[in-house]
Formats: sequence, C-alpha cells, structure tokens
Amino acid sequence: MEPKYKRIILKISGEALAGSKGFGLNEEMLDMVARQVKQLHEMGVQVAVVIGGGNFWRGRSSKSMDRATADYMGMLATCINGLALQDAFEAKSIPTRVQTAIEMREVAEPYIRRRAISHLEKGIVVIFSGGTGNPFFSTDTTAALRAAEIEADIILLAKKVDAVYSADPAEDPGAQRYSRLTHKDLLDRSLGVMDSTAASLCMDNHIPIHVFGLAEPDNVIKAVCGEPIGTIIE
Repeated sequence: MEPKYKRIILKISGEALAGSKGFGLNEEMLDMVARQVKQLHEMGVQVAVVIGGGNFWRGRSSKSMDRATADYMGMLATCINGLALQDAFEAKSIPTRVQTAIEMREVAEPYIRRRAISHLEKGIVVIFSGGTGNPFFSTDTTAALRAAEIEADIILLAKKVDAVYSADPAEDPGAQRYSRLTHKDLLDRSLGVMDSTAASLCMDNHIPIHVFGLAEPDNVIKAVCGEPIGTIIE
C-alpha cells in the first residue's frame, strides 16, 4: 500500500487508549497503536501524535472544581499518556520524542515548533502532550493548532466510534452515519466529533480531517493510504 500523505497528525483520544476498560491504559491498545506507527514509519510517513487524557481525567465533567484547575489536571493526564506511548513506540525501535506544552524537562522536551519539524524530517515520531498549555482549549484544538504549525497534510482522528454520526450511536440506534462532510457541516449541525474551535481552525487553514475507529485492526494504515473508512471532513 502506498501512503497518500507525507506528514500527518494522529489524534488519539484518551478513551481509545483505555480500550474496553474505560479507564487507565490498555497495553494491548498501546501495542496496536505502536505496531501501526512502526509500519507508517517504515513507509516513510512523518508521524506526529496528539494525545488526549480522558482515560484519566476529563475536566469538563467536574461540576464543582474551578474550570482552569480542572483543565490543567487534564493536560497533565495527557502527559502520562504521552510517556506511555513513547515507551510502547521505543519498545518497537521507533525513535520518539515527547514534547509538552507545559514544561517538565526531566521527562520531556518543551514544545518548540522548529525542533518538532526537525525531528519529523529526521524520521523521529513526535508526541505532543500537555494540550496547548492553556485552559479552556481541548486536545482537538491542540491537534488543529499543531497541524497548522507543522504544516501537516491531514489530521487522523482515531476515536472509540468508527465514524461521525448525527447522534451518539450508543444511545440512538437510528443515528445517521456520514461518510463525507465539510468543516461547515460540523459547525452548522453541532456534530460532537470535534469542538467548534478546532473545527473552525481546520476550516480556516484548509486542514482535512479523517475520523475512524482506533479499535479496528490497521485502521490507521488504511486511513493514511486513503481507504474509504470512517468519515472524511474537508
């Protein structure tokens, strides 16, 4: 299979890394992601990963806590996931760097755009953790921002659900499944796959998004090779 894209942002939700457990880290999921990233690395694709933290903490679900404090806790959760992914990647001999938007020099590099691009050009996988470093922004917005900054060809949105639906398919069996949408559709129809800030940023910078399920074997490879899985947003 030939890759359709040269440089990608792979956005992985924290919930997807938890697997069926719903909380924490599932080592089988980490291994499955690492195996696919290794294959992409061998195909010559430049891979940057943005990781969520919902498998440990979701700030918006807290009703009593200060929102900024809750968001900072969520950013730290993404750093835990980033280090776990780095370990899984390096176990498969994939050269990897974790860059965090909140400095923690003992365990990761601070996010520096030019350094990130330099790593990618040398064939090193870069994991972006710590969100944007600011509260009130989601990791979807981080993915959109980093994609614009490093001039990625596409954002691959790997989630627990296998596509974009008109409603949550777990709650509404009659939810309509979409194969193609525009960024404006996401905004106009309030489809919950990505928040409005992230969708607007992708629309303004002409960044396509491919939404698919992470649990299906080789879906990341299929998406990079342009196979019609999940939902394409452009």
